[in-house]
Parts: sequence; structure tokens; C-alpha cells
Amino acid sequence: MTQKIYFKIGEVAKRFDVNPSLIRYWEKQFDFIRPKKSRKGTRLYTRKDIDHFEILFHLIKEKGMTVNGAKEYLEKHKNQGSVDKLDVINTLKRVKSILQEVKKELGRS
Repeated sequence: MTQKIYFKIGEVAKRFDVNPSLIRYWEKQFDFIRPKKSRKGTRLYTRKDIDHFEILFHLIKEKGMTVNGAKEYLEKHKNQGSVDKLDVINTLKRVKSILQEVKKELGRS
């Protein structure tokens, strides 16, 4: 029942069904995505980074915005807390999933 803390670029790319090069590109374009790097230089993304990718994926791939359009949208809505609300929603979804796993494990005992 352990939850991963860090994810490699391939795992993030697979989750969003995109190439790792797109992940690296968005990382260069959006300064709020800054993965840690291992001693070997492997990018290690946190859940918060993945939440940010989810926002970008929605804006760019699902809504069809350009990268510049997404930057403008995020800048415009930064003060309204839209991004923070989505972060909270994603965190709550993860907590719900963990609690469901705990409930399932307790039911087996």
C-alpha cells in the first residue's frame, strides 16, 4: 500500500500518453514545473508536478490552447485561485483512493 513519492519521466509520459520530449518541452516552457534530478540526472517528478501536468494537458491537449495561450490563461486565473482549487481537488482524490485501499484491506482482515 505504499504510495510513490517520485515518478520518472517515462511514467509521467505514459500516464498522459505523450512522448517524454513533450514533458521536457513543457518543463522548459512553464517555470512552475521543476523536477528534482537524481545523481545520474534522471528527472524525478512529484505528485504536485503531475498535478501541474494535468492542468497543462487539459488546457493544451483537451481544450486546444497553444502554449502561449495556456501561459496567458494561467497568469490571468492565478489570482482567482483556479489552479490552487484544482490542486486541492487532485489531493482529495488521492486521499480518497488511499482511504478506499485501507477500507478494502481492513475488510479482508
